[in-house]
Amino acid sequence: MGAKAKIELDLSAIRGMEQQVVEVAEETMEVLHQDLVASAVMPYDQGDMQNNETFVVAAAEGDEARATLVTGSPQARRLYYHPEYNFQTVNNANAGAEWLEAYISGDKTGLAPETFAKLLKERLGNA
Repeated sequence: MGAKAKIELDLSAIRGMEQQVVEVAEETMEVLHQDLVASAVMPYDQGDMQNNETFVVAAAEGDEARATLVTGSPQARRLYYHPEYNFQTVNNANAGAEWLEAYISGDKTGLAPETFAKLLKERLGNA
């Protein structure tokens, strides 16, 4: 004896959920950006690289939602990969190179995934 089941998918609801995921990914990166600024770890002279040239880009790419924290200033790469530089700490007390390492492999690795999960759960509820 076989069981039969009929499944109907609400494609508009699925698309809406996919859009919610992209928005939550963007919000998550904004939280990370705010934490980065509050941690005062980026090199800071006049604040342009931290405040104007660091921003979030979010998009759906195929089956993935992707949000990226971008620092678009020309000096960002040079400063990031050179810890031997003598960074001024007048404006940002913890300024130095590799300012994202705490989020990649340090004590803040859980910030992005935990924030994403929390925000997505709030957004979608029991959907």
